[in-house]
Amino acid sequence: MKKIAVASDHAGYDLKESIVTLLVHLGYKVDDLGPENSDSVDYPDYGISLARAVAEEKVSRGIVICGTGIGMSIVVNRFPGIRGTLCCDVYTAKLCREHNDSNILIMGGHVVGKGLAHEIVQTWLNTPFEGGRHQKRLDKIIQFDASNKL
Repeated sequence: MKKIAVASDHAGYDLKESIVTLLVHLGYKVDDLGPENSDSVDYPDYGISLARAVAEEKVSRGIVICGTGIGMSIVVNRFPGIRGTLCCDVYTAKLCREHNDSNILIMGGHVVGKGLAHEIVQTWLNTPFEGGRHQKRLDKIIQFDASNKL
């Protein structure tokens, strides 16, 4: 069974819950890293937890949601090996997988509606990395990560 982690802050809570339901329906084992309700929380706590799970290969991919997605983008991309991509449309979700081998999908709960979010998630999950010329570019990022540990 495929395993994926999901987390949000309070602004992304409702969309996170909808995404968890979708993922379970699609046959994924979901690690819901919180929060458990829509009470105010600090997004870095949840972004760090999810990025660490992906970076340590406890899960192969993750999805994080905050109000705009910007805060979570800043947090998760501080981790070596993380390629978090903020997506507000299906085209970006497709290309971030094909060209960048994105391992964390980031969305804004105040920006993307549930229907579109479900399309973005399914596109992101089902689009393979193309490799080729894109692998050469990723290798440069991986090399940089290896020489610049946090």
